Amino acid sequence: MSSTTEQATGARTWSVAEHLDDILTAVQPLEPIELNLLDAQGCVLVEQVTVPVALPPFDNSSMDGYAVRAADTERASEASPAVLTVIGDVAAGSSGTGLTVGPGRVARIMTGAPLPPGADAVVPVEWTDGGTGAGPARTMAPHSASPQGSGGQVRVHRPVTPHAHVRARGGDVCAGDVALEAGTVLGPPQIALLSAIGRPAARVRPRPRVVVLSTGSELAQPGEELAAGQIYDSNSFALAAAAKDAGAIVYRVGAVTDDAETLRATIEDQLIRADLLVTTGGVSVGAYDVVKEALTAVAEEEPDGPEGEPAEGAEGEEAERAVHRAHVDFRTLAMQPGKPQGFGTIGPDRTPILTLPGNPVSSYVSFELFVRPAIRAMMGLADLHRPVVRATLLPPHGAGDEEPAPLTSPEGKRQFLRGTYTGGERPEVRPVGGSGSHLIGALAHADALIVVPEAATKAAWGSEVEVVLLG
Repeated sequence: MSSTTEQATGARTWSVAEHLDDILTAVQPLEPIELNLLDAQGCVLVEQVTVPVALPPFDNSSMDGYAVRAADTERASEASPAVLTVIGDVAAGSSGTGLTVGPGRVARIMTGAPLPPGADAVVPVEWTDGGTGAGPARTMAPHSASPQGSGGQVRVHRPVTPHAHVRARGGDVCAGDVALEAGTVLGPPQIALLSAIGRPAARVRPRPRVVVLSTGSELAQPGEELAAGQIYDSNSFALAAAAKDAGAIVYRVGAVTDDAETLRATIEDQLIRADLLVTTGGVSVGAYDVVKEALTAVAEEEPDGPEGEPAEGAEGEEAERAVHRAHVDFRTLAMQPGKPQGFGTIGPDRTPILTLPGNPVSSYVSFELFVRPAIRAMMGLADLHRPVVRATLLPPHGAGDEEPAPLTSPEGKRQFLRGTYTGGERPEVRPVGGSGSHLIGALAHADALIVVPEAATKAAWGSEVEVVLLG
């Protein structure tokens, strides 16, 4: 990274790729921790998990019915059912060892119950008379309501083959098998497997804790009465939702007024719970761009020595300030929207901070391009970016009979326009809303970003363009 002073005085313009590479080079995956299974959902497993016991751990029934010897049913039919003696019940959760199925004998068995000794198959209750002596049964009488249910005789109307309707021990996974490889993202099926093999927790890279705060004295919170000159704060809500969608644990801070000391104090208060800080607003060249003022001032006044440590002899107020040191580069990027950006570290733990522009579209586009990949890199995920596809560019809906002028883009800047995408064999994308970075209404209807590269100054209708899919 170049220094803050160089950024303030130099004219270097960063490309989108250079800025992103710089962020991803600096941001490291979080250290692994042990988390309870539900807390580990969405996280990346950092160890190979092997199966300690077979799954299922014993032969068990996949149906409610009767545990039998298959040989006793081989001649069974509707006209000539096999009449067998019921010796008892085997319920799910029982050991299954109290009964032994011998020739001509059966045991009522419930789904999931262990197959008793001597039995090698299960006859579904629907293939029997259920012990009633009548026609085919639809269900099995409850044990409490049928004292004779676990005794008497049952008529079997259809034959079964050995192992029919039996879940074999180890039929799912065997002891010693690899259940999950390191690098697996834990979704509901993986959580189910871990719990099924008896694992109450998993060693994973945790979700990063992301603090989102917006700046601007003009910002009011939704639900408050708007005063003259105020607007509602949408950025912090949008970015907090986007960070949550990316996989982070999110803390949204209410808007901070345009005061450098207040902003510094707010950031310092949040450092204790932040793995990553994201601010929006105050990074351009205006007289009230508070983020740039606050973090540049911190960087310039800190008495750092070698390796960023406080200079020897720093005491009192200087030593206190050194705890809150920041090293943030404020940059001009060759992109639209989102030209002003900032990235660096702050605080004693060198917590990464990304400072985004304040216009709603600029802020959101910047998040998708830079913050989302950083969050996913901290989680240890391999897939950092939104999907990118090619699609045919079509005029916006409602353009009328006369074809509108081609999309234009400033030379030397990569432009990201909001669009609606239609997939299929011939993918298409249409612009939605104008190019203004304040037009949040159009953003709400977009599910893609249309990319116009730096070398292009226009994009003709019917041409193929690059599209970033947001949904």
